[in-house]
Amino acid sequence: MKKETTSNYLACLLRLWRENGNSPWRVTVEDASTGERRGFADLKTLFAFLEKQTGGILLPSEDDSGDLNSG
Repeated sequence: MKKETTSNYLACLLRLWRENGNSPWRVTVEDASTGERRGFADLKTLFAFLEKQTGGILLPSEDDSGDLNSG
């Protein structure tokens, strides 16, 4: 997913799965506009990629409930 221009919008399809119940999450991200796919062996690598794609936007802290509708 090459960033050709600076944009305030990024659309992608995110797929997550485990090979078995104890294995780490695996991830595929597909760019909605180009169809380009990237695979990640773990969530940490995915999050680093997303931070790079978005210019390092801060992720919610671990204290957040994850509820985007609150507030």
